[in-house]
Amino acid sequence: MLSPQTEFDPDLVVVRIDQIGGAKFTDPPLLVVEIRSPSTALIDLNRKKAAYGRFGVPSYWILNPDPPQPELTVFELGEGGYALVAKASGPFAADRPFTVSIDLAELTRGLPR
Repeated sequence: MLSPQTEFDPDLVVVRIDQIGGAKFTDPPLLVVEIRSPSTALIDLNRKKAAYGRFGVPSYWILNPDPPQPELTVFELGEGGYALVAKASGPFAADRPFTVSIDLAELTRGLPR
């Protein structure tokens, strides 16, 4: 997804309809979401975030489903790289990269802990 040398398999990718069709994306998706686990936390926050930024992914979210309550960390790409724009542990509403409202507790209900 990112280059001939670097490829990740994100947990969730949101792309424009005109990007659908190939086996791999050659243009940045609108949004990449990683679901954090203890084994991937540092990779998600460092290596993947840096690579997605270089690729030009405008929005990068990390969902931590672990108790006591789920938490969503939202980064938006700017000229200097990603900036933290939100941390939410309850209902969350975003305008970028599109308008969406998410109830984090409902979204993660039933996931193995």
